[in-house]
Amino acid sequence: QVQLVESGGGLVQAGDSLRLSCAASGSTFSSYFMGWFRQAPGKEREFVAKINRAASDVRLSDAVKGRFTISRDNAKRTVYLEMNKMKPEDSAVYYCAAEDAGNYYLATSTTDFGYWGQGTQVTVSS
Repeated sequence: QVQLVESGGGLVQAGDSLRLSCAASGSTFSSYFMGWFRQAPGKEREFVAKINRAASDVRLSDAVKGRFTISRDNAKRTVYLEMNKMKPEDSAVYYCAAEDAGNYYLATSTTDFGYWGQGTQVTVSS
């Protein structure tokens, strides 16, 4: 099994940038495709981005496309979420997720990922 720990959250102003990191331990990191989700108060947890095992394919939600990027460093066992031009509606708890089975191309819901971090708070002030 893999354990995930997110870091890098904080309070920023609209238009600023922030980079989240998710460090993995306990299993072969390159066996997992990785994702980022977020959950705002009173809302469902929503898909933000995902990246395949080899980092050759990435997908982003329409809400963040053009502003966020996802990347991974398999040697460092870490996945990143670079967030630019941030908006107040980006405020949420951001979760890192991993999955070693299933279909990467179809994976966009919380049930498609079996391993989760504890989350990191991101707040964007206007």
